[in-house]
Amino acid sequence: MPSNTNLAGLIDHTLLRSDATLPEIEKLCAEAQEHRFFSVCINPYWISSVRPILKGSDVKICTVVGFPLGATLPQAKAHETRDVVAAGADEIDMVLNIGAALEGHWNFIEHEVHEVVSKAKGLVVKVILETCLLNPEQIVAACLACERAGASFVKTSTGFSKSGATVESVQIMNKTVGGRLGIKASGGVRNKEDAMAMLQAGATRLGTSAGVTLVTGGTSVGSY
Repeated sequence: MPSNTNLAGLIDHTLLRSDATLPEIEKLCAEAQEHRFFSVCINPYWISSVRPILKGSDVKICTVVGFPLGATLPQAKAHETRDVVAAGADEIDMVLNIGAALEGHWNFIEHEVHEVVSKAKGLVVKVILETCLLNPEQIVAACLACERAGASFVKTSTGFSKSGATVESVQIMNKTVGGRLGIKASGGVRNKEDAMAMLQAGATRLGTSAGVTLVTGGTSVGSY
């Protein structure tokens, strides 16, 4: 079991609510620096505010593309990626087109992920599958399409759909691309027990708004 210090280094400390304010973002950054989380995960609007706060620290800036529905056009996701890279993002979490996945349009999924990867200029790209909306076979196919497209990670959830990460979905992802792609479990990781279950299932990164709780103990009612 990882120590609290090692666990902190696997956490993307997350605040993606649409009503987040600057004081909340500043608190997120302070917590990430204090506990040495891997990154803060924020909406693109906040990148310019976060950059000077985190300057000189090891905390990375993770942001989102096509979030939270994934239903924008590939070229829109590509343009958004270009803009967040220019703004100073270090990592990009994109949402794949869930409707296309449900229809089995895997060439389209591969294309849109490739469009984002090509504009990311070598930055880590994590693809959010929204696993709660996919069956096991679709999760496998989505993981393989993301791998073919050059993604760095596959990720379970936005945290804004009907449920978040499950041990079962992480296990499927790990069995499919584990060791080749990173696996990020997000949504519903609210305490250390949840975190350990996800890591044991194969997750290599955790996305959560409850990062402080995970490393200090207790429980959280946070939604992400």
